Amino acid sequence: MAKITRIKAKDEPREEKPAGHIDEPPITREKVVLKDKKTEKAKAKEAKAKATTKKSESDGKKVFILFCPFVALGRYLKESWQEIRQVRWPNRKATWKMVLAVLAYTALFVLFISLLDLFFTWLFSLIIK
Repeated sequence: MAKITRIKAKDEPREEKPAGHIDEPPITREKVVLKDKKTEKAKAKEAKAKATTKKSESDGKKVFILFCPFVALGRYLKESWQEIRQVRWPNRKATWKMVLAVLAYTALFVLFISLLDLFFTWLFSLIIK
């Protein structure tokens, strides 16, 4: 949840003060909370997942020692899937923009390194001859 604090100055008539006196208008603060549906849903799912894992941990069930790696792997995959579900994936247009940016930078670096290679090849050929 994002918290935004709005500050407003009160409109009150000012009294005349002595020459060196500095008086600022009183400031009131009004708190406004914006709710984001996606973050609320994600927090609710996370709380539910934590509650179920605490419940399963508190059951006190002991796992046969040969099954421990499989239980750990299952827990890892489950938690990884929960994290992947929370990722905000880019749309097709944004993905293509990023792909083209990577290709452009790659082309520039290939050109730069090729020019350096040509320069050092020329330089070493002068030194050796």
